[in-house]
Amino acid sequence: MKKQLKYQVVHYLKGHGLSSSKEVFEGMDGLVGYATVKRALGSMVAEGWVDTYGNGKSTRYQLKPGFDIWVEVDLEQYFETDALERDIIAHYNFDLLEHLRDNQNLFTTSELRAMQNEQSKFTRQIQQLSRGQFQTEFERLAIDLSWKSSQIEGNTYSLLETERLLVMQQTASGKTKDEAVMLLNHKAALDFIFEHIHYVQPLTVSAIEDIHKLLTAELKVRPNIRNRRVGITGTKYVPLDNEFQIREALQGMCDLVNGKSNVFEKALLVLLLISYIQPFDDGNKRTARIISNAILMNHHHCPLSFRTVDPLHYKKAMLLFYEKNNVSAFKKIFMEQYAFAVKHYF
Repeated sequence: MKKQLKYQVVHYLKGHGLSSSKEVFEGMDGLVGYATVKRALGSMVAEGWVDTYGNGKSTRYQLKPGFDIWVEVDLEQYFETDALERDIIAHYNFDLLEHLRDNQNLFTTSELRAMQNEQSKFTRQIQQLSRGQFQTEFERLAIDLSWKSSQIEGNTYSLLETERLLVMQQTASGKTKDEAVMLLNHKAALDFIFEHIHYVQPLTVSAIEDIHKLLTAELKVRPNIRNRRVGITGTKYVPLDNEFQIREALQGMCDLVNGKSNVFEKALLVLLLISYIQPFDDGNKRTARIISNAILMNHHHCPLSFRTVDPLHYKKAMLLFYEKNNVSAFKKIFMEQYAFAVKHYF
């Protein structure tokens, strides 16, 4: 079913609430036939976009509660509006964790099927590897991830310079000491989760703090939960600034993630929510990427390198979640990077 029609149906239902299939059809202004609208509604029910009420000719359709969390948003169009003029959720949304808990499936049925197909490929691939061969492939991915994760945060080391640093301990000329330390810390954190694969099962606040300490060692970053306000470049969104509330939000996130059965949802939620809560003065997104990969590895899923992610696109997708609590753009990045990792590693 074409997405364009589905989003036309979404637009209609957002403005009209409970509606019959005939009312939805009439709202399409004759662009498609009634049977096509019926098929679209059936598909949207199956995918978890829409709830039904009643039976037979009395059936009424309504968008699922919290639908705005995952309906697709055009990033380029969204960011055409200046940050100061965008209509956003400007402060931490205390209802967000509950909304995410109520939305049982952040991935549609077809998306999950595609992800599970990739996971099946990964399982077949690693069955042919010895532990030594697996570790060699993980080292390759770890170099790529350390480089890309640092690049997203403004590190100027190239991939080749990163490889030279991590493999031969040779720093690059013209770079700062902190840039080298950031990369070495990434590798240390990845080595740690490789050796302690169950460290995040179950996920705890203390485990998150431990990974953050590894990532920020010798970088003059305060290691504890933040107790002051921080600003985020490019957005009016302001995270929590109360240490107790931040810790409570982190604990709520851990409870949410531990309560989810789907590994992909667990990993995606960690990527989004640690970044959204911003529990530390610095290093939040780096921590999120390592914890997310630790969850994937704990469940014998392929870790992500984010090798082909454009840093600006990554930041825009994250800002969309900050401002609208919408997962669509970042979910697309996650799925693309999972498929890339399965194809290019192990």
